[in-house]
Amino acid sequence: MINRLKLLYKKLYQKFNYDVHKALILNAKILIGINNQKQSINSLDEVEFQVFSQRGEDGIIQYIINKIEIPNKIFVEFGVESYVESNTRFLLVNNNWSGLVIDGSQEYINFIKKDFIYWKYDITATKSFITKDNINELISNYTQEQDIGLLSVDIDGNDYWVLEAINCIKPRVLICEYNSAFGASKKVTVPYKPDFVRSKEHYSELYFGASLAAFCHLAEKKGYDFIGTTLAGVNAYFVRKDLSAPFKKYSCAEGYNESANRDSKGENGELLFLRHHERLQMINDLMVFDLEENQTVKIKDIL
Repeated sequence: MINRLKLLYKKLYQKFNYDVHKALILNAKILIGINNQKQSINSLDEVEFQVFSQRGEDGIIQYIINKIEIPNKIFVEFGVESYVESNTRFLLVNNNWSGLVIDGSQEYINFIKKDFIYWKYDITATKSFITKDNINELISNYTQEQDIGLLSVDIDGNDYWVLEAINCIKPRVLICEYNSAFGASKKVTVPYKPDFVRSKEHYSELYFGASLAAFCHLAEKKGYDFIGTTLAGVNAYFVRKDLSAPFKKYSCAEGYNESANRDSKGENGELLFLRHHERLQMINDLMVFDLEENQTVKIKDIL
């Protein structure tokens, strides 16, 4: 009797999730139609909506891909964890793109492979701890196509250095999670460390990644224009220069948004809920690499 009840509960839970899933997709399709009718926008927050993304990324991505030609509907996203919340899941489900997702946890990769999306859609999940030395091989093992649709970078650590190393693909759209605590103007990143893990480098988990200015600097070198950030101050968006005509361009200062996330932690792992202006105080004595001066400096000496 108990086993039958468990089976019934599981079936009801799956049906509930599937029905919610369908409702979210339907509502998103309506919003996509509304956004596509907009001839121009002043900022990306005008087209934000959330289905599977962390904040409004799903809406922004849909707006971008409907403004440019994308012949090879392929994405690569790394640092996806369970892939329940991600930048590319909606592309997979709604737009029928194919893609590669990478995470360092075998448990997360196993979860993805047991998710219904793994048999219903064309997605490949690979377990690997990403470094600047292995990223090109990981991507090349999946696709030999250079002109892919989208690359999303979010590993909470060596993001700048890994992105700098990528030369096997030339995505049309680039998304990078930036560390807004580093401010709007300084081109800084955590120094490269092959085994960098955010939670191990500092208990606050505020020490990771690179500033928006650092990503704008790197994107410019790679041939991309900066077209804005999410209003929540998490992700930055870049479009390849040969395709960026439909979009308003921003300087780092113009496009910068402070992160609304308050997931900072204390020494015992408790959430501290620090607001933006309070975060740097916790990591003031840690080191960042100044890309302009080409040297490592303490945060309190530069920010």
